[in-house]
Amino acid sequence: MSEESYRLPLLITRGMVLFPNQIQPIEAGRPFSVTAIDEAHRNYNDLILVVSQHSPEVDEPNIDEFYSFGVLGRISNLQANKKYTRLRIMPLSRVELTEIENDGTMWLATGTVKQDISGDHKTEVALVRNIISNLENMQVVTSRLPKELINQLSKGVSATDITDMLANLLPMTIEQKQKVLETLELNERLKLVMEAIKEEKEISDIDKHLQEEVRKSAEKNQREYFLREKLKAIKAELGEDPDGEDSDSLIERLEKGEYPEFIKNKVRAELKRAEMMPQASLEASLIKAYVETLMDVPWWQKTADNDDLLNVQKILDEDHYGLDKVKKRIVEYLAVKKMTGNLKAPILCFYGPPGVGKTSLGKSIARALGRKFIKASLGGISDEAEIRGHRRTYVGAMPGRIINGMKKSGVINPVFLLDEIDKLGSSYKGDPSNALLEVLDPEQNFAFNDNYLEEPYDLSNVLFIGTANYLDDVPPPLRDRLELIEVNSYTELEKTEIARRHLINKQLLANGLTKDQVSFTKEAILAIIQLYTREAGVRELERKLASICRKVVVDLLTNPDLNKVKVTPVEVKKYLGVPLFDNSKKEKTPQVGVVTGLAYTHFGGDILPIEVNHFPGSGKLVLTGNLGDVMKESATIALDFIQANAKNYGIESSMFKERDIHIHVPE
Repeated sequence: MSEESYRLPLLITRGMVLFPNQIQPIEAGRPFSVTAIDEAHRNYNDLILVVSQHSPEVDEPNIDEFYSFGVLGRISNLQANKKYTRLRIMPLSRVELTEIENDGTMWLATGTVKQDISGDHKTEVALVRNIISNLENMQVVTSRLPKELINQLSKGVSATDITDMLANLLPMTIEQKQKVLETLELNERLKLVMEAIKEEKEISDIDKHLQEEVRKSAEKNQREYFLREKLKAIKAELGEDPDGEDSDSLIERLEKGEYPEFIKNKVRAELKRAEMMPQASLEASLIKAYVETLMDVPWWQKTADNDDLLNVQKILDEDHYGLDKVKKRIVEYLAVKKMTGNLKAPILCFYGPPGVGKTSLGKSIARALGRKFIKASLGGISDEAEIRGHRRTYVGAMPGRIINGMKKSGVINPVFLLDEIDKLGSSYKGDPSNALLEVLDPEQNFAFNDNYLEEPYDLSNVLFIGTANYLDDVPPPLRDRLELIEVNSYTELEKTEIARRHLINKQLLANGLTKDQVSFTKEAILAIIQLYTREAGVRELERKLASICRKVVVDLLTNPDLNKVKVTPVEVKKYLGVPLFDNSKKEKTPQVGVVTGLAYTHFGGDILPIEVNHFPGSGKLVLTGNLGDVMKESATIALDFIQANAKNYGIESSMFKERDIHIHVPE
């Protein structure tokens, strides 16, 4: 066909490019497309221009949204209904479009026929042979190209038809196909088709490889399933419980969880061992128990820290009165962690007398941080296996208290309270304090070894808190790993505030009372502290408050006219009876033979009246009262000093031989 121009209706296609001599079925539904087809059929002897638009998503393209190079085609097999028009188009030649316009109902254009440009004949022959050779290889790996294609191309089809036929059949993009259509130089067009064939061959090779991998995997899974079912049947014949669901559920749970790879490998290996054993055997049940423990221990689960410093301070203040040093240290830890983004948890140790709130302070810290709280009481433990666990070879083996605590918490970053570390014992079974050295050393606890677990466990995210009553009883190597914070005895003022803010409300709730039914005066609380308790903390104070509340409940229930009880010092004596202690006071005026001393105990400070008298005797020193060795020695030294300096004090030396001296400490 010569280079001629045709003014014809223009059909714009979506998602397809037509090539000369490659018949293409088309289904048209857009109004301007249906109008162009009808007009070509009625008035243009079934001739029509066909071009592809850039994006198939556009419903009504403008002149910039479709290509300017297409084909001249002839319509056949036209079938129309209300929804769409079906037809076949036989492309006749390549055309370049000019004078494109839209009359409001359809597109019109002038198409100029473009002829192929021949190149070097030998190059053309070589390219054609190369294409046919690659197609023959592709027949082995792909079914996208029909088998008849090779036979047809081998019968001497022209190079032009080869390029157009393959470009039409190969799964190329619209842009690639359009480039082949617009390339008039024949050898260049052959090269484009050759590149597309090579690309398709690479994709086909990958597809074949993937299919082979899927086939092998399916065969392996099918074989394993068959063998597993066969094993169940054999066990059933032997009268054993197949118990396959348990192992399957563990494997499913293992694959869904974010367990470390070494844990996954360990679990799979142990379950395979268990499957080869009789399910009723002790060994199989021990393996299952071990695997469940291994998977129940948290490996990745964690809670987010509350890094709102003001909120943390508020929670700590709500739960405890005073203890400013401890609260300050916790806030400092959070502040540095927030600033750096990562910080190893400190190993804190609260030490002080019983009842001052060391354990409850640990709970408060956990609440303030938004972490889980776990407590392990270590008092009286003398077996190292209690900390590090028992080896699996022992009957009844189990993890140590550290791993058990982590298992209960369910997260890798709880607040872990090690209570009473000063009361650890030691025996022929080992020293538990030595096992704690690894737990509480930030340089080692990222890979803590529990004898039962047999796998390294990371404790570096745990906030460990130890408590002790007497720091001298904590072994020096263990003490060296702790950040020591002293929790002092409470003063009377602090005890009063603690009772008013916390203890009274707690006991009212425990005994079914309200603030409208009972109230305590400040003087009453102070009377309880001074006359009925002698302690560093507030445990006995709480018990006395509970006793008063119970007696108030009895009064309210037995006396209908009584609606409210106000507890004053008088009511305190009524409910608690005779005071248990004497609140010592310094004598207002000096007295001969009595001196006031100062005493310090774990209960706090106090004054100590010391009474002295002398009378005829043989020069003996008599000491009475609850005196320790140090005070007895002090009394002897004081008497020796007076004897040595008797002349300076105007005392006759004969007095020490003729009179006895009596020193008495009432308390």
